[in-house]
This record gives sequence, structure tokens and C-alpha cells, in this order.
Amino acid sequence: MDTDLSTHAQRVRQTPLGNVAAARAGQAVLTAAGWRIDMARQYLDGDSDNALLAFGRARSLEAASADLFGAAIVNPSEGRPALHWALRARMPLKGEAETVRQSVLPALQFARDIRSGNVRTAGGTPFTSIVHIGIGGSDFGPRLIADAFEDMAPAGIDLRFCANVDPLDLDRALTGLDPATTLVIGVSKSFGTEETLYNLARARTWLENALGDASAQHLALVTAAPEKAKAWLGGRDAHLFDMPLSVGGRFSLWSAASLACMIYLGADVFDRILAGASDMDAHTRDMPLAANVPMRLALLDYWNTSILGDKMRVLLAYANRLRLLPTYLQQLEMESNGKSVGPDGVSITVDTAPALWGGEGSVGQHSYHQWLHQGSQAVPCEFILAPDTGRDSAGLSALTAHALAQAEVLANGRSLAEVKTEEPGLDDAVARQKVHAGGRASTFMTHAAFGPEAFGALVAMYEHRTYFAGKLWGLNPFDQWGVERGKTMAARLKPALTGEESADDPVTASLIAALR
Repeated sequence: MDTDLSTHAQRVRQTPLGNVAAARAGQAVLTAAGWRIDMARQYLDGDSDNALLAFGRARSLEAASADLFGAAIVNPSEGRPALHWALRARMPLKGEAETVRQSVLPALQFARDIRSGNVRTAGGTPFTSIVHIGIGGSDFGPRLIADAFEDMAPAGIDLRFCANVDPLDLDRALTGLDPATTLVIGVSKSFGTEETLYNLARARTWLENALGDASAQHLALVTAAPEKAKAWLGGRDAHLFDMPLSVGGRFSLWSAASLACMIYLGADVFDRILAGASDMDAHTRDMPLAANVPMRLALLDYWNTSILGDKMRVLLAYANRLRLLPTYLQQLEMESNGKSVGPDGVSITVDTAPALWGGEGSVGQHSYHQWLHQGSQAVPCEFILAPDTGRDSAGLSALTAHALAQAEVLANGRSLAEVKTEEPGLDDAVARQKVHAGGRASTFMTHAAFGPEAFGALVAMYEHRTYFAGKLWGLNPFDQWGVERGKTMAARLKPALTGEESADDPVTASLIAALR
């Protein structure tokens, strides 16, 4: 099958991208949960697209969807289903999926109680600040949500985040806050994450110094290991919330892991995010392969990376609310599928997940877009145009025009003849520097009324896309052995930093000697 796809790729690559796109203009469009996805500017024509769909059927993508939503074991490393989708289900489910759905409800109620004043500080006053402590999936998702909709947050709560084990991070988060009115939320699925426990311990001391035994009333812990959390509390009663074992960390923003956002934004706004994600779940579960947005985008990822050989993908978010989305998706996609060996221990024979990076449009146009347009590497781009409707019309028009222009120039380029026609009399050396090669593929995503629902649908789409791409590559998107190895090695090196032991690696040993 890969040989067949490679034959199609060789043919399509010989045609200028502008011509390929012109033939598919208005036709290579998919829709889901209010999102419109235009793939006309990809190196795909009718025949290659059909071959890619056949490949998806041969890799049983629709069966993979049924497995996911049927709570089958899709995480073989841990022998678990992946039930993050159950957290946003609108109707009761069955078995473990229903337990997962129920797990987020106490957090939503707690958020309502904080905002209504039914839950107060040890001194009986309202909480006025929250410090969210977590790292990885326990940080990126909540931070993305809070930043995206901070203007919707009712007054009264100052939200801070802390993730880094560097002491400065927590120092910054606590600066100017009063422990008597601060709620510290710690999120760790295993309740064994070094960085989170370090910061939590320091935050607990900060609370204890001001509040004594009552400090536990200012702690909320979200974990799948409640016994570890209780032991850490030393017999004191704090607020405890569940993070289900069948929800991976980087898929957990729908859970109580986002308790800080539920309080900060209000439970109703957060529920709108869940509703949008549920709409995308319904699309993913019910639509056939040819019209299924996450499946088709996963196939595109396979096509660009494993067949065409593109090593990167660039995400260009033309929506200020989504400025942190590239950072969030780096963990979602690169930690999930940044692997080259399948669950059976067999090496994958094709290139797998590309490096993902990007940023906020139009800010990036004054930075790395130069490299995108005229650099020596052609990298597929993904545009997301989803500004707030109803804001200043001049700014919205400019943002839209810039997004459209960037995609057009990346695809069509600018020939030397065009340069000379448009700028007659230009020095030849300068004219050649203004040539754009073009041929840079892109996907263009738009939403007509962006808000919490559209946000939820978008993130859920990327989750499902990541899962299906993993299936195409023969990977398990729900484990992360590379991450675990780094943690183990760091623990081994700590004694060497204090001089109790020596490092085995000579370069590490020399670095430690210099640091000491």
C-alpha cells in the first residue's frame, strides 16, 4: 500500500502546487462541529486522495474509532481503554465510561460553590486567588483554556500557574498573593511527579506559615492516587478530586485537572467547552471515513510525513485566543506519537510524527515566516483563522487578509518575471532575492463564530487526529517511555550533584564538576 501511495506522490509532486490547488478549489473541504477545513493546497489530487482513503480503510480507521468509543483496550502498554471522551459526554454511559463521566461533576460543583460563596477560606472569606501547580498535561491544557477565555472570567479571582521545578517559577506565582485568601490546586495523576510535589511542598509551607493547621482547607488535590495524596497531607483533610486512570495526562484538560479554570471562568463556560468537544466526538464516532475530519487529517499527516518526507508541520493560529495552542499541541502530538517502535516491539519502517511548532498570526509574520517563505526547506503549514466576530472590523479585516495572503504566497510563490514586472528597473541581484519558490502546502481551518464550544471541538479534533495517526503508524499514543527514562536518569544523578556518588557518563561527570 505504501508503494502505491509513493507512486501517486511522485506524480503529484511533478505538478506545481498552484495547479493542484486550482483544480481542487472549493472541493477539498470538510466540515465538523462548525469548523471548515480546506485542504485544496495539499499535494493531493483525486487519484491520490482516493488511494489515501483506501489506505485508511486498510488500516481499519473506522474500527479504531469503534474501539475508542466502545471502551476497548486501546492502550496496550497499561491494558486500559482511553476514556477522555467520556468526560464530555452529554448523556449517561455504561460501565467504566460512566464512572469517568461522573468524575468531573464534583469539580464543576466545587467551582460553583467557590463562586457562590458556599465554599470559603478558613477565615470565612471568599477566595480571591488560585495557584495551579502541575506540569505537562496537568499544566498545558488548563493554561491554554485560562488564557483563551480570560476575558470571560467573572471578577474576583486572580489565577496563577506554576510548572517549572526552577524555584523562581513558584516565587513568581506567589508574589503579591495573600495565603489567607489563596487556594492552591495541585494536579498530578500519579501523585509522584517530582516537579509538582516540589512546588506543592513549598506552597504548603507558605500556607502553613500563615494559617497553621487550617492550611489544608486551602489545598485542592487532583489525582488518580488519592491514598498517596492523603499520606502527603499527613492526616489533614484537603479537597480531593479524581483524575481517572483511563484518562491520559495530555488528554485530561476535560477533567478535574482543569479545576482552576472551572473556578476562574465559571462552571458554565467550562461546560460549554465540554459541549463543543462532545459535538466533535459525535462527528468522529458517526461519520464515515471519507467525511470524517480527524481521520482525514490523520491520513494527511501520514501522507505528508511518511510518504512525502516532510519532517515538520507549522501551526499558524490567526486567533489571539489560540496563541498557546501550538505549545499545547506539541505535547499532545509529539509525546503521543514521537516514537519509532510499536507496542509489539517492532520498529516502524516509515517516518512517524513530524516536529510541530508555530505561533500566533500575524505576530509570526515578523519572525519565522521569512524562513517559511524563502528558506531552503518547504514545510506544510496549518492555518487556523478564528477571530472573535463583532470586534473592531478594521482589525478583523486585516487579520483575515494577512492569513489568506500568507497561505496564497506560500503556495504560489513569486517568480523572477513577476518581480521584474511589478518592480521594473530593480537590480537583478536584488530581484532574485525577492523570488519566492512557492510549493509550500497548507491546510486552512476557519470557524464563523469562535467561542468556548468551537474551542472544545477544535481540541477534541486534534485529540482524535492524534489517535488515528498513531493507528496509521502502528504506535500506541497513550504511553511515553521516552519521558519516563529522563525522569529515572534525573533521580540517579541527584546524588552526584551533592557529591554522595559519581556520575557514570564522563561528560556528565565533567559538567557536574564544573557546576559544583
